[in-house]
Amino acid sequence: MIDLRPIAAILGVLLAVLGTTMMIPAMVDIVAGKGDFLVYVAAAVITAFVGFSLWLAGRNSAVERLDLRQAFVLTAASWVLLSAFAAIPFMWSETDLPFVDAYFEAMSGLTTTGATVISHLDTRPPGILIWRAFLHWYGGIGIIVMAMALLPMLQIGGMQLFRAESSDKSEKVLPRAAQMAKSIVGTYVLLSLACAVTYIVCGMSVFDAVAHAMATISTGGFSTHDASIGYFHSPAIEYAAIFFMLAGALPFVLYVRVLAGDFSRMVANTEVRLFLGLVAFFTVITTFEQVSGGIAVGETALRQGLFNVVSIMSTTGFVATDYTQWGPPTEALYFILLFLGACTGSTAGGMKTFRIAILGSALVQHLKRIIYPNGVFPVRYGGQPIGDDVVASVLSFAFLYLTSFMLIAIAINALGFDLITAFSASITAVANVGPGLGTVVGPAQNFAGLPDHVIWLLSFGMLMGRLELFTVLVLFLPSFWRR
Repeated sequence: MIDLRPIAAILGVLLAVLGTTMMIPAMVDIVAGKGDFLVYVAAAVITAFVGFSLWLAGRNSAVERLDLRQAFVLTAASWVLLSAFAAIPFMWSETDLPFVDAYFEAMSGLTTTGATVISHLDTRPPGILIWRAFLHWYGGIGIIVMAMALLPMLQIGGMQLFRAESSDKSEKVLPRAAQMAKSIVGTYVLLSLACAVTYIVCGMSVFDAVAHAMATISTGGFSTHDASIGYFHSPAIEYAAIFFMLAGALPFVLYVRVLAGDFSRMVANTEVRLFLGLVAFFTVITTFEQVSGGIAVGETALRQGLFNVVSIMSTTGFVATDYTQWGPPTEALYFILLFLGACTGSTAGGMKTFRIAILGSALVQHLKRIIYPNGVFPVRYGGQPIGDDVVASVLSFAFLYLTSFMLIAIAINALGFDLITAFSASITAVANVGPGLGTVVGPAQNFAGLPDHVIWLLSFGMLMGRLELFTVLVLFLPSFWRR
């Protein structure tokens, strides 16, 4: 049997922290004179009490010796349990959501997806708006630590490539993660503050700036307005969002090394260069589509194209314009972008750029072997040959990624939704992007019109996509739970 005591202890700490932070929206509503502050106080007491109880139950266990199976359980249980307690304010506050919608909203926040079921954001109490933004921020830093500390140990989807950047010894995961987290959290906070200040300078109110900064650096996308970034009608704010969305989409461990004086890492990193190259490539295409279609010209076309490409590829999901009105070619392009994602060790979701690079190298290798059957052509990443185990892991992940997307999309389509809604809702959940395409879940809409069974399905899709698929699905194997 798996020893659940160390898992309970860690979950208890995470819940206690989550409960404590519920006092943030409580204080915001007190200042604003809203009665919902009592909801957050009650939710904070319940969450902190359960967290403290779990910590007491597992505090005497050897937490530093977390083994492989415990790491799998902890990774999945963290987001499942935290989302359940984070949903309480959505049920008890003015939003008055049923549990299924409240859980979806909380899961969307903590996985930094940004899909929402809440309408009329412009008139909502400030407490619930800041709570949504904070869930992004809290989930984003958790994702970074998990990606750099736990996933390399689990050897999922080629993540073992990043063991040297994260945990050197799997049996010492938590001490190593704690050491690394100090620098990463500091960088995360500094970027968030810089983003908030920039938004204020560009014309946002302090409240909007703080909320959008948390949603930007976490590449989450929750806004305080139904029109998202488009509410402000400000090119300066859009350019600021572009810069900080890109910042959130790059590996945070590189920021730590840059702050330590190693500037070459950021420039030389293969994944960063490929990601920025793809952003530039697709920006040129979407700008050309706008000009040729008579939608926009000059700087406006370039800015709108760059904003949309960065927003989708960073999996932030901010919206400045309703690009679904630009015609089928643009929709087809943006549908492709929904699959890609950004860099490993960032807050972004999606396939991840390093996997795209490895898949491309594996394809070139296969084509060369067809021409030269006796040749030796290793798969390379960053100029270095990589092992067959990494290639097999990436290929398996890509297959499961596409299979999960297809199964969820087929299920939604079978429930009566059109193909555009079904396919875009599926991939936007699995890739943790946020808005989909079409008239039901497009950038000008939200997910409130979907029935409960679809909401549950998409919540599960967000969880799988955020935790790299295998981490969740392996728990359904009976052999996993046997000694």
